[in-house]
Amino acid sequence: MLFCGYTNNILIDFLRSFNHEVCVTSDILDFKATKDAKFDFLISYGYTHIIKQEIINLFPKSAVNLHISFLPFNRGSDPNFWSFIENSKKGVSIHYINAGLDKGEIIAQKEIFFDIDKETFASSYLRLKSEIETLFMSIWHQIEQKTCHSIAQTQKGSYHKTIDKQKYLPYLTQGYNTNIKEFLCKINSKFN
Repeated sequence: MLFCGYTNNILIDFLRSFNHEVCVTSDILDFKATKDAKFDFLISYGYTHIIKQEIINLFPKSAVNLHISFLPFNRGSDPNFWSFIENSKKGVSIHYINAGLDKGEIIAQKEIFFDIDKETFASSYLRLKSEIETLFMSIWHQIEQKTCHSIAQTQKGSYHKTIDKQKYLPYLTQGYNTNIKEFLCKINSKFN
């Protein structure tokens, strides 16, 4: 099994607990090396590189991505951040990987609600990570047995690059420990 992204998280140990051999990387994938290794599954979680189509083709219905947004909203970079900026649904999604960025068929989702008076970007991010890890562990056997029901993403949604958030960074006065409500008040008075 090829696990791409976060090199230290509970999902790696979870997968190994079923006697899966798990190869972990955060590096750009090499087609020949990936093909020669003959992995059964590709799991992407916090992986910052785009996976090429030729690699995706090696994993029919066995390449999945864990994304901390309620897709199709906030595809791409910093989904938690943008869910508050755009006031879109917040949540987590597990989907098959296809050529489109975070556009594959959705296997499972969970909407999450936050009290912005009490939350920071850091605390909301940690909650989303915990929720997606729990969701993944609850459906892993269906993914593994390829018995998941999946649905196409039909709504347009939204997409963001890392650079898109640059104009907002000065208003994160305590970094990602900035209270979300305070941050939104500052940017609403500045940009609206």
